[in-house]
Amino acid sequence: MKYEANSDEKVVRALVLCAGSGSRTGLAYNKMLHLFGQKTVLETTLEAVLCSGVDSVLLAVAPRDENSVRELIAPYENVSVCTGGKTRTESVRNGLESLAKCDIVVIHDGARPYVTGDMIAASVKSAVETGSGIAAVPVTDTIKSTDENGKTVTLERSKLLAVQTPQTFRYDEILSAYRSFKGTLTDDSAVYEAAGYAPSFISGSPDNIKITTASDLFAHDRSDKTGIGFDVHELKENRKLILGGVEIPYEKGLYGHSDADVLVHAVTDGVLSAAGLPDIGVLFPDDDPAYEGANSVELLKKVREEAAENGYTAANVSAVVMAQRPKLAGYIPLMRENIAAALGLTAENVNVSATTTEHLGIIGEGKGMAASAIVNMKKQG
Repeated sequence: MKYEANSDEKVVRALVLCAGSGSRTGLAYNKMLHLFGQKTVLETTLEAVLCSGVDSVLLAVAPRDENSVRELIAPYENVSVCTGGKTRTESVRNGLESLAKCDIVVIHDGARPYVTGDMIAASVKSAVETGSGIAAVPVTDTIKSTDENGKTVTLERSKLLAVQTPQTFRYDEILSAYRSFKGTLTDDSAVYEAAGYAPSFISGSPDNIKITTASDLFAHDRSDKTGIGFDVHELKENRKLILGGVEIPYEKGLYGHSDADVLVHAVTDGVLSAAGLPDIGVLFPDDDPAYEGANSVELLKKVREEAAENGYTAANVSAVVMAQRPKLAGYIPLMRENIAAALGLTAENVNVSATTTEHLGIIGEGKGMAASAIVNMKKQG
């Protein structure tokens, strides 16, 4: 990440702290290694930091977790590991001493996977201009201070800030502050203050929570989206029956401009809905010759790319096909594999079921088929 200040390019590195035990989550292992959707907490945090464009990332980890962490970071470029300490202060000090020379260092808690690239960039900009950029949010609850005798004082809420990470500094200044500091603190800006510096604050976010308890591990990312898709097609003779990208022997097939794969169409509209994009009919009009007889699975791949450009990737799919005949159970495993491959998922993250309408309506009469799908999408960066 190259930031310009007074015409000089700045080298920016990140130090991500992962050496805690996370005992308050109740896990028998480091919470950073807990699967958070399809990826671990560590991978989710690391990808958010990398997307900000920092030049490199150094992870401070406990010796017991080093092998597991090295295995996780193998696919990533410009990511390395150093040994953390028994306290956060020791981990930061060790990390700063191990970090390659740079102008600006971003210090971030690995247990804050909801950080955004924009927040990191804002903290770096502040550090370039003022020496520091500390993410913080105004306190909304009433805060009281209690002394050893039980006497309480209500603090003035308007003057209080809840400090988060990233906390970003000029490297030489924060390194010097940590070298001179004796004791233990849980906040980098406090060490910075102890060295005589005045920290500058940037806007954090209520969403930028630190995973601390078991309930935090199951909190739904507020930026995730869920989309619903539905489609119905008429059955006609002299048409192939294609469902989930699988050709199924049957006396009739679904009628439409493309291959009329009603299942994939429902999934596609679910993806588009969650990503905030126009529906399938807008993207692939039924009067456009380019899509006559089109393979719907290939169209789903294109929609996956469109969603990615909009910042979303699929997490899981649950779909149901409504058809009186033929029996579909034997074809469902391949349908799941086809849909999963198109969305970059594993088959375990795609569920497809089939049901009849008990001979009711056009589906029950064998005149058509319908499908619905719920698609969960994750916001990237």
